[in-house]
Amino acid sequence: MTKLNLLKLVVSIIMCQLAGIIGSFFTMKNIPSWYSYLNKPSFNPPNWVFGPVWTLLYLMMGISFFIVWAYHSQNPLYRPAITLFIIQLALNLLWSFLFFGLKNPLAGFIEILILWVAILITVIFFFRISKPASILLIPYLLWVSFAAVLNYYLYKLN
Repeated sequence: MTKLNLLKLVVSIIMCQLAGIIGSFFTMKNIPSWYSYLNKPSFNPPNWVFGPVWTLLYLMMGISFFIVWAYHSQNPLYRPAITLFIIQLALNLLWSFLFFGLKNPLAGFIEILILWVAILITVIFFFRISKPASILLIPYLLWVSFAAVLNYYLYKLN
């Protein structure tokens, strides 16, 4: 791995982890207060599960982004794929603001559906560029699918 690619790997991982860190500013302060008082479905995981899961997902997202950024810039789908990835990452961050920051499960649910579509489109574009980069995003898509169902029930129960 060249020094430039090592730098791209570090930047890719930090960029994704930073989205999680910024999102946690909205999340963390509202978990012990607002969120703890919400009626939750029986399948709601314990709060401690979310941090490790998201940390791992952001790591996998960063590696996925790196693969496309560092090794596939000549592919004609490169620019749209990179753009889509950045859009879905911004939507990921926006969900934390809407759901936890604004304490609005309905807005969060509507937005997470848009996020899910953006992730799916990103997975498809990445698949056409790099199968490993695409595969690294599948757990993220699955987790957001679960999160969308959870978000829906949190909206309906409250």
